[in-house]
Amino acid sequence: MQTECSADLLGFAPVEGRAVVAAFDGGKMTSDAGALLLGATDRAIGLVDRFAACFTDGRAPDLIEHAVRTLVGQRVFALALGYEDLVDHDELRHDPTMAVLAGKLSSRRKDCAPLAGKSTLNRLELGGVAPTRYHRIAWDGAKIEELFVDLFLEAHRSPPQQIILDLDATDDPLHGHQEGRFFHGYYDCYCYLPLYTVCGRHLLGSKLRRADIDAAAGAVEETARIVAQIRAHWPQVRILLRADSGFAREALMKWCEANRVDYLFGLAKNDRLVAEIAAALAEAEEESKAAGQPARRFEEFQWSTRDSWSRQRRVIAKAEWTGGEANPRFVVTSLSREAAEPRRLYEEIYCARGDMENRIKECQLDLFADRTSAATMRANQLRLWFASMAYVLLCALRRIGLQQTQFAKATCGTIRLKLLKIGALVRASVRRVKIAMASGCPYQREFVLAHARLSNAAPR
Repeated sequence: MQTECSADLLGFAPVEGRAVVAAFDGGKMTSDAGALLLGATDRAIGLVDRFAACFTDGRAPDLIEHAVRTLVGQRVFALALGYEDLVDHDELRHDPTMAVLAGKLSSRRKDCAPLAGKSTLNRLELGGVAPTRYHRIAWDGAKIEELFVDLFLEAHRSPPQQIILDLDATDDPLHGHQEGRFFHGYYDCYCYLPLYTVCGRHLLGSKLRRADIDAAAGAVEETARIVAQIRAHWPQVRILLRADSGFAREALMKWCEANRVDYLFGLAKNDRLVAEIAAALAEAEEESKAAGQPARRFEEFQWSTRDSWSRQRRVIAKAEWTGGEANPRFVVTSLSREAAEPRRLYEEIYCARGDMENRIKECQLDLFADRTSAATMRANQLRLWFASMAYVLLCALRRIGLQQTQFAKATCGTIRLKLLKIGALVRASVRRVKIAMASGCPYQREFVLAHARLSNAAPR
């Protein structure tokens, strides 16, 4: 009997006497079926519709194929799924799962895909403050910034008694000649210096800045905006602002003291500060040498710089001897001793700010917030906000759908790999679209549970 053969089949090593062949003939399939959870999350928090409302569309309605809502959602969902570049959308525009998320299974014109390609999305990113002849979609940065805080406020069923806002600046390396490009000596590269504001796992702000500035530049204005919006909804909430020594600046501390905001900032060490704890360091050295292990003492005192501070402030010192040498550290705070004694203030409250760096890593490594390769800072700021919205969407999926599961504290990258990257066969009929996901998916229980929780959270 003649063996059936096809030139399109790809042969691989046989298994148990059986030939192994493959071909690209499976029909409509997707590798991102888990993205349906992103759509369910979006319905629960209303992110894409409200984000799209921050844009102004100056195009003629009867001539457009892709609405702004489709473009915005397409970009946010793709970033959450790991597609970092606009060029990826030339393939994604044909993906059936992306079409389902966009609510658009077919195009009006025969020569168009259901979703937009890289050129259309590029024009979206390059929009200005108002529509122009060549860029008819504009966006309002103030509205986008407000939306981040609104989504944070809505994530709480009731106002908390106290929140901690973490500020941090980080490097966003540049590899071209973008507007605002400067060489930063500390990071040893050309970069931007974005300012992030987070509260726990919630992202409240991501401000793109040039790198030729102090780390705290613009922090007063950014904090004032966010605090005002929070207090408009939660007038009684106590707010603690926390940051490293780059933010221990007179202007920011003075603003906090005038606006009922507590602060806890790192304080760069100098000879005067180290001299204040000389006795404590000597005690720690003696104890360390006797015990053969690190030793630390905590001191507090009122202190002021010689000319930059307007008043004395409470300083907490960690006098530590470790590894055969002194390791002194300092923080400055408005909190009283009744609110927090020195050891607890440093070890439990201040050191916890290190977790914010994990949030920045998620934004920049998992959601590609550092893909700021457009020519202008305005376009790059929008790219940063797209990545930030993708983070907020995945954060909501984790918070609403994955609580008390093994993914309750998982990173965005892990959630994407385990729950969103699921292969499926897509069958569309007149009555329904059936997405048949891989039967061997090991995380079916978590997926079903997340679906049920997100469905319950969606507005009726």
